[in-house]
Amino acid sequence: MDTILVRFLVASNSTSFYMDQLSTIILAASLFIIMLGMGLSLVTDDFKRVLVYPKAVIVGLVSQLVLLPLIGFGIASIFDLRPEIAVGIMILAACPGGPTSNLIAHMAKANTALSVTLTAFSSFITILTIPFIVNIALEQFMDQSEVIKLDVVQTILQVMVIIIIPIIIGMMIRKYKKDFAMKMEKPVRIASGVVIMLVIVGLCIKEKDNMIPYLQEAGLVSLVLNVVTMFVGYRVAKLFSLNDKAAVSISIESGIQNGTLAISIAIVLLNNSEFAIAPAVYGLLMFLTGGVVVYWSNQRFKAFKDKA
Repeated sequence: MDTILVRFLVASNSTSFYMDQLSTIILAASLFIIMLGMGLSLVTDDFKRVLVYPKAVIVGLVSQLVLLPLIGFGIASIFDLRPEIAVGIMILAACPGGPTSNLIAHMAKANTALSVTLTAFSSFITILTIPFIVNIALEQFMDQSEVIKLDVVQTILQVMVIIIIPIIIGMMIRKYKKDFAMKMEKPVRIASGVVIMLVIVGLCIKEKDNMIPYLQEAGLVSLVLNVVTMFVGYRVAKLFSLNDKAAVSISIESGIQNGTLAISIAIVLLNNSEFAIAPAVYGLLMFLTGGVVVYWSNQRFKAFKDKA
């Protein structure tokens, strides 16, 4: 009887191990598809645009790469959160804007070109900033006996592989097979959105027994982070006298994060699915707030047009 029980436990652990490995592979493949789709939509002019809109690009990058982590740190410190939720908030805040932000900016009739440029630049810059921000979060919020430090160089290389390589492949396809890239851009963009939702839904199914507690733990703090960063992004843009279309784009870029990358960092690099709770909840909520921004922006621009 004991032998049978031992065999059952070993088999169960093996199955769990292989399921975790499969989940990791699927997650990495999903992120590859998303970033490849982003690359298909990029051309070198998107990077040269910093010369056309220098103030808008700088304000947008500061909002996303400086203010967002600071706001995230402040909110994670103020709320009474479990360490894993606080670290998850910081992982999310360290990530670049998600490709979905470009679609939302387009639907909101904002400056889509600026949105694409900000997403591209932030994706490259955060390769260097993610390991430092995540390490600070781990040291600040986790118990000293549980602190796991990311190897900075190794993390930079790993993030580079899962972000930059697929983007470059997509850009090369766009350059040398333009017709194919143009034809595939919309289907891949739709597929990217579907993949993001599937990743979040898959994580929810895996943790279905804990979903209500997770929403209770991470729901309010994720919503507050999302709304505050979008509001601050918009107000900072207006403070620097940017027009409404640019301000809405910066607001969206500040609030629509690459949740799939945050989940990948939590599960693949840090090997802790609890760090992925806040990014997953945030990923669900940001589509709702994004929809609100689209409606508000369209009504606002319609009012401006009627006045004109």
